[in-house]
Amino acid sequence: MRKIEVVPYDALWPLLFDIEVEKLLGVLSHEILAIYHIGSTSVDGLYAKPVIDIMPVVRNISRIDRFTSGMEPLGYEGKGENGIVGRRFFMKGGDDRTHHVHIFEVGSPHIKRHLAFRDYLRQHPRTAEHYSSLKLDLAAHFPDDMDAYIDGKNRFVQETEQKALAWYRQKGSSQG
Repeated sequence: MRKIEVVPYDALWPLLFDIEVEKLLGVLSHEILAIYHIGSTSVDGLYAKPVIDIMPVVRNISRIDRFTSGMEPLGYEGKGENGIVGRRFFMKGGDDRTHHVHIFEVGSPHIKRHLAFRDYLRQHPRTAEHYSSLKLDLAAHFPDDMDAYIDGKNRFVQETEQKALAWYRQKGSSQG
């Protein structure tokens, strides 16, 4: 059973991301167009479950399935789309997860969604603080119930994501 642990931001998380990127490039290098650190561990100061979320962007998502066996020696378990159409999801560490890899094809709306949410939290510290508090409260109330923890974050995430996407579009148009 996975215990929900939310911890203070760790300055090592960006380094752990960089280390894992090098390993992933060894398997997927010819497919990857870009690779991003997403999720709570990518936002300085944000409390998070200590799981590094990595988002490679690839030319053709259907070609990624052939790399599942190459991901296994790195400790990854392939989960297919895992609930998001057009994604290939890999997790590392079993119940003691350390990394999630969310692979999307260039042009997927999920790429902008993840980057907008990350960048919005980076630029809006009060919103990030509120998110930290929410996650700490949920982890305290539901330490052994991942579904309840996720459900508890859902409204905040959806509302913030909508604000983030609008902010992202406005930011992009103001840069001309």
